[in-house]
Amino acid sequence: MRTDHCPGTLPAREHLPAAWAGTPVLDVVVPVHNEEKDLRPGVRRLHEHLTRTFPYAFRITIADNASTDGTPDVAADLARRIEEVRSVRLERKGRGRALRTVWSASDAPVLAYMDVDLSTDLNALLPLVAPLISGHSDLAVGSRLSRGARVVRGARREVISRGYNLILRGSLQARFSDAQCGFKAIRRDVAQVLLPLVEDSGWFFDTELLVLAERAGLRIHEVPVDWVDDPDSSVHIVRTATEDLKGVWRIGRALATGALPLDRLARPFGDDPRDREIADVPRGLARQLVGFCTVGVLSTAFYLLLYSAFRAVTGAQLANGLALLVSAVANTAANRRLTFRVRGRGGMVRHQAQGLVVLAIGLALTSGSLAALDAASSDPAHSTELAVLVVANLAATVLRFLLFRAWVFPDTASRASSDAGAASRASSDAGAASRASSDAGAASRPPSEADAAPRLGTPFTPLLAPARPPRTSRTAPQADDDPRTTR
Repeated sequence: MRTDHCPGTLPAREHLPAAWAGTPVLDVVVPVHNEEKDLRPGVRRLHEHLTRTFPYAFRITIADNASTDGTPDVAADLARRIEEVRSVRLERKGRGRALRTVWSASDAPVLAYMDVDLSTDLNALLPLVAPLISGHSDLAVGSRLSRGARVVRGARREVISRGYNLILRGSLQARFSDAQCGFKAIRRDVAQVLLPLVEDSGWFFDTELLVLAERAGLRIHEVPVDWVDDPDSSVHIVRTATEDLKGVWRIGRALATGALPLDRLARPFGDDPRDREIADVPRGLARQLVGFCTVGVLSTAFYLLLYSAFRAVTGAQLANGLALLVSAVANTAANRRLTFRVRGRGGMVRHQAQGLVVLAIGLALTSGSLAALDAASSDPAHSTELAVLVVANLAATVLRFLLFRAWVFPDTASRASSDAGAASRASSDAGAASRASSDAGAASRPPSEADAAPRLGTPFTPLLAPARPPRTSRTAPQADDDPRTTR
């Protein structure tokens, strides 16, 4: 896993200007390997659809990764005949490698890709990229498993797809519904900081990109799609599934050890009042309560199993102390990682020492409960002991959470986030002042062609007029025509 890259903080999202000049707003990448049969009709159909429906300038990039048939010749011919099509040749195979190469070099602010067989209905393309153009979202994915999607495919692929996504939800806590649908888009500024962190070069590339984006807190928009399975697909399902499982293990291990610098991908919030910081309201309390309760239930079950095992060979007090000690260490480690999301090994010893102090409080409560039970009954039943211990542990739980939150794991992340947000706002204000000064200077000189071109970082009001003038010829060219001669 790559950890030596420092991408920096992402800027605030802004709506792309409607009159984007000189550069395509959308770059659709079509990765291909030995697809000479489907490439020409697929690209022509995609070009015709974009020409007819997409209100911005666009580009279609054919990413040929190590094809050995006639695919390079077909791609070169399409690029020669159609103005908005270009072809890129890679000498090594891998869908992820092709996407990383083209996306990294593209100048378009919105980057997308789709499979050459166009299994996904193209009517979902504009809804896919619209949230990225408007500045609402960072990534967008087509989903065959979300409500509203319509899918035609065999039972085998359906079971494999749903099983894979269940694995992602269970192991990596992924919330997106469909990782492998070949229909995705990303903003270029997001791609620039995410792509160096993605290690896979094959079919797992999509999943890794989405997991990292989600863990970094970026916004992922899902679009339900209509999808028809391609029976002639060359994807090797077993080999692909094996590589995907290896990727899941690699990503899970990196996330568990804190090896990924996801905190560097923070995105400032927008103008939504719910995103503004409110004084005296603890942040993340609901999520921490859920995590703490989950860890607490598992720890209690673990503690009771240990107590039963130790009680078979020793007295009640010693069995309680040993079980509580072992389970407390595990509880502190689990809460550190899952509830309060502390990454790395820094402060681990101190956290465990403070956790042992909290343990002493629990020990006093549970031991006192056992002492009171012994005083009330000379030979209590084992089930009665367990019931008393459960009640005592529940009584200590509230105090334990408060101590964890306020003392063991204080909410330094929220303060750091607040400081970072303040610094970002200050930087934004300084940038605005600088632009104002520049604009004042520009007012004294005559406007030039370069001054008229909008910039990605400048605010704007969406225009009602179309982004580009309508063309008289808007149909896909025939095989023996050069469309540039009719325009």
